[in-house]
Amino acid sequence: MRMIDVNVNRPYIGLQFHPLGFALADRNRAMSSSPSDSSAARHYDSVLRPGLFRGQVHVVTGGGSGIGRCVAHELASLGATVVLTGRTAEKLERVAAEIREDGGQADTAAFDIRDDEAVKASVAAMVAKHGVLHGLVNNAGGQFPSPLEAISKRGFDAVVNNNLTGGFLMMREVYLQSMQKHGGAVVNMTADMWNGMPGMGHSGAARAGMANLTKTAAFEWAGSRVRVNAVAPGWIASSGMDAYGPAMAGIIHGLKDKLPARRMGLEAEVSAAICFLLSPGASFITGVTLQIDGGAPLHSASWPMMGGQPAPTFDGFHRATTPLVLQDATPTPSVPPAGKA
Repeated sequence: MRMIDVNVNRPYIGLQFHPLGFALADRNRAMSSSPSDSSAARHYDSVLRPGLFRGQVHVVTGGGSGIGRCVAHELASLGATVVLTGRTAEKLERVAAEIREDGGQADTAAFDIRDDEAVKASVAAMVAKHGVLHGLVNNAGGQFPSPLEAISKRGFDAVVNNNLTGGFLMMREVYLQSMQKHGGAVVNMTADMWNGMPGMGHSGAARAGMANLTKTAAFEWAGSRVRVNAVAPGWIASSGMDAYGPAMAGIIHGLKDKLPARRMGLEAEVSAAICFLLSPGASFITGVTLQIDGGAPLHSASWPMMGGQPAPTFDGFHRATTPLVLQDATPTPSVPPAGKA
């Protein structure tokens, strides 16, 4: 079963699937769970050098919560002006206010990525206001759990439009209105769908389509100095876990035992990969989908899962909060955080 995260682009179900979007992990932090607590560290602790994206503009779709919020914070901490997009203006403005409070620069644009005309107009407004768009993080998406036989055409179309078509529209317009002339980098969002996606077949189909679309765009747009890559997160601890309520708590608490890494991922671990793919360090990388899943697809019917300690964590997001359902979990053995690369 896959998990889902809070979504700013899916009002009909109110959930966003960040490719298996929840996680169970010891956060290895000594800070309040409240992002506004004055005792919390006030700066994002990125593995990348300060000022890396200074003078650049990066667009993050679905930036009002979850992984998108984390990515927006990291990009801003590295000097970028971040344009947050989503359907709910209030969510976007809350995140933008956090970024400004931390000394970063952020703007917002509320629109539906599935609306062709809205995407065209919104990207045009971004270009008019900010000039060159250097990066696009196609993070927004959403779906609902269901067996295939219970999915209606309307439901299937809605998920594909959200997880594939909307991302395509954003890529196309950012390319046509800015990157075709100036170059840039795109990072798309897919999922751990390599062995199918039972219970989320509509999303699996869309995410597989996005992985293929990433390759096509990388080839077709290379002559314009545009790189296009994707990330495929596995089970990541994020705000949407609390949408399931007490009935799902037992399943969520046991997810870490299904992974070779013996823990679940953190938002900052996904963000670090995305920011690297946007960076000059990835200048010779294009058309790839980077798995961020703790080895989730590697199960073998002929070899048992080995025991051992959870993999070290990296959690540089100073405003990250632990989902309530995980705050009630039995603590896992403490593991020292991974150091900077």
